[in-house]
Amino acid sequence: MDTRHSLVTGANRGLGLEFASQLLARGDHVVATARHPGRATALNALAGEYPGRLHVLPLDVASDKSRRELVHELPLVLGDAHLDLLVNNAGVLHSGERWGHVEQAILEDSLRTNAIGPFLLAQALAPRLRDGGRIADLSSMMSSMATRTEFRAPSYCISKAAQNMATVMLAKALAPRGIVAVALCPGWVHTDMGGDNAPVAPADSVAGLLRVIDGLTDADNGRFLDWQGEAMAW
Repeated sequence: MDTRHSLVTGANRGLGLEFASQLLARGDHVVATARHPGRATALNALAGEYPGRLHVLPLDVASDKSRRELVHELPLVLGDAHLDLLVNNAGVLHSGERWGHVEQAILEDSLRTNAIGPFLLAQALAPRLRDGGRIADLSSMMSSMATRTEFRAPSYCISKAAQNMATVMLAKALAPRGIVAVALCPGWVHTDMGGDNAPVAPADSVAGLLRVIDGLTDADNGRFLDWQGEAMAW
């Protein structure tokens, strides 16, 4: 099989870093993005372990200018190769929101980073995706409208629900090329965002998510699945 090429956003820590690590370990060439690559110590150390197979590029997924610059840079690191997998992992969760004090700026930032940015990045990268490729949008159990039981982190929940619809739209737009786009819930993962009480280790979550991605068929296009391949409630 030809070498696979993957692009992971928000790869400087947490699930994004784990995705980059596991994709490299299985033999992929990986383009990993971070807002501030110079500060991405663990990611840069990983580049030293896999010379020539990991390329670290800057990306603020919420910035149109930054997305355009990434698309411009890709040929310099990929040559003529196409991407087999796009992992839209970069996201933001603003903590401490209270009813009556939800701020427009926080809600807008969440929507730009969690929903608008990943959708427009996928649109911009579509010409670089191979026919039959995969788009994995990292969603959350907190995006599920059917299962919310409390007022909590509204900007995150709203933006992730919007991202789910964006994933469905990508699925419809790219289906003629055999590209499968899915929303994936990683579980409650022990990361900076998930917190210390989270029961799922990043390595286990990503290993499960990669098994789900590898097993996707055209019938899964536009679905919302968890890290073990089970259907999630919208």
